[in-house]
Amino acid sequence: MERKGSAVWKGGLKDGHGTVSSNSGVLSNTPYSFTTRFEGTAGTNPEELIAAAHAACFSMALSAQLAGAQLTAESIHTNAILTMEKLEAGWTITAVHLDVTARVPEADDAAFMTAAKAAETGCPVSKVLNAKITMTAKLEK
Repeated sequence: MERKGSAVWKGGLKDGHGTVSSNSGVLSNTPYSFTTRFEGTAGTNPEELIAAAHAACFSMALSAQLAGAQLTAESIHTNAILTMEKLEAGWTITAVHLDVTARVPEADDAAFMTAAKAAETGCPVSKVLNAKITMTAKLEK
């Protein structure tokens, strides 16, 4: 299986601009720039896309882990908070915190936490990131 994405950048680092696209067309020439990445200007950036991908991947991984325990979630809501720091080696993604709340009928706290911990380490995006990954998980009743 392969997934494809592309980016085009024009100009210098601070005065330039770029677009990012995905093969599916969901992202199509979506703009990004130095200011959207480092100065909080409205628009996307690579780290935001990684955080969104991690949240989506984790949610699906948790659903799979729950299914293995014969449980089905009504809903899984995951926020990924990505931290990027300027280290001696340069800008580095140092951590991602996953904050998940799920409604899973018939699940007890122990079964839910077992599934959540397995999803935290088993999610393919978690595996590719060279960062500290933490999680808080809450089962709604």
